[in-house]
Amino acid sequence: MRERIVITGLGVISPFGDGVEPFWDALKAGKNGITKVSLFDASELNCQIAAECRDFDAAKYMDVKEARRSDRYTHFAVAAAKLAMKDAGLVVGENLQSERFGVLIGSGVGGMDTIEKQSRAFIERGPRRVSPFMIPNLLANMSSGVVAIDLGAKGVNFSVVSACATGTHAIGEALLHLQSGKEDVILAGGSEAAITPLSFAGFCAMKAMATNFNDDPAHASRPFDADRCGFVMGEGAGIIVLERYEHAVKRGARIYCEVAGYGATCDAYHITSPDIEGRGLSLCLSRTLEDAGVGTDGVDYINAHGTSTPYNDKFETAAIRKVFGADADKLMVSSTKSMTGHMLGAAGAVEAAVCAKVIQEGIVPPTINYEHPDPECDLDYVPNVARQADVNVAVSTNLGFGGHNGALLFKKLK
Repeated sequence: MRERIVITGLGVISPFGDGVEPFWDALKAGKNGITKVSLFDASELNCQIAAECRDFDAAKYMDVKEARRSDRYTHFAVAAAKLAMKDAGLVVGENLQSERFGVLIGSGVGGMDTIEKQSRAFIERGPRRVSPFMIPNLLANMSSGVVAIDLGAKGVNFSVVSACATGTHAIGEALLHLQSGKEDVILAGGSEAAITPLSFAGFCAMKAMATNFNDDPAHASRPFDADRCGFVMGEGAGIIVLERYEHAVKRGARIYCEVAGYGATCDAYHITSPDIEGRGLSLCLSRTLEDAGVGTDGVDYINAHGTSTPYNDKFETAAIRKVFGADADKLMVSSTKSMTGHMLGAAGAVEAAVCAKVIQEGIVPPTINYEHPDPECDLDYVPNVARQADVNVAVSTNLGFGGHNGALLFKKLK
């Protein structure tokens, strides 16, 4: 019998503030976190809105000198990791062995701000003005390394990079490592800080971002709505404390839920578009249910990828219907990206935290801005208002450029 793995800590950095509670309170209230971009002048871009972590202060979590030397995405990761450890009540050397403590944090983009700033320094001021910290700070694995150094985690440590499926895959891979029995605890998740001029310009050039709501940011992210027109970029981090059940029980930990299933597949179809028949995601969902030993009639809630793009929402709906059949009509499905924007590589981890809170509190967050039904998106999207419901099993799905699919299944502990 394989190891049971549970969630004992949650750390979230979001547009609603630091910590899981302000984040969760905002989602339950259907609060919007999207505003005009303030991190740079976006006036020349087609999309001028984002979900920024405006009040974040890295100095609360890191030495000021160290913070200056590292990228914003690493700041988010360190903060979320420390919040998750505090939430779990874990301290290395007291109730956790450093050699059995791992870190697996990913980023879809990595140090984008570092890349842009150092490129400008090179072009405008010459090669001697390039920072010696440029290379380590732009690497997508650096947040895992910095968190491990800061917290003293000497176990498994690496990063996952699979675009917007990164956070989900990081948690899933951590699950597999814990099931091997070599670690007791792994901090897993994703961090992203890609609200930068070049990143925005690139996504705008792809025509992937919402451009119809620059003067009405609150209504821009509208997953599954007929008037959806593209995603809104968000930033932040989600870090989850995954722990062996026996280790958690022995130390008297508070347990949110069990992580019972994981699936990962590839569409093998197109570099940016999902498979139009949803076959890759369908296979991913089927594998996740099989891994958890849960039938389609046993799932209560799906936190969908739901990016508010015309293709994603339609194809994701089709994939859910393909897998769940008649049971799809009994599901509650919502996209919290309607409130947080799309955090790219951090999205899956932040949404895993949502699933843990849904199971703990019995409240399903809404899909806000759902005003005009789309006949090709015909599930119960928990429109506009949170819903009280006893949720025993929740699933989170995420997709990434390159055709990457990831899904996690969470169960109420019994």
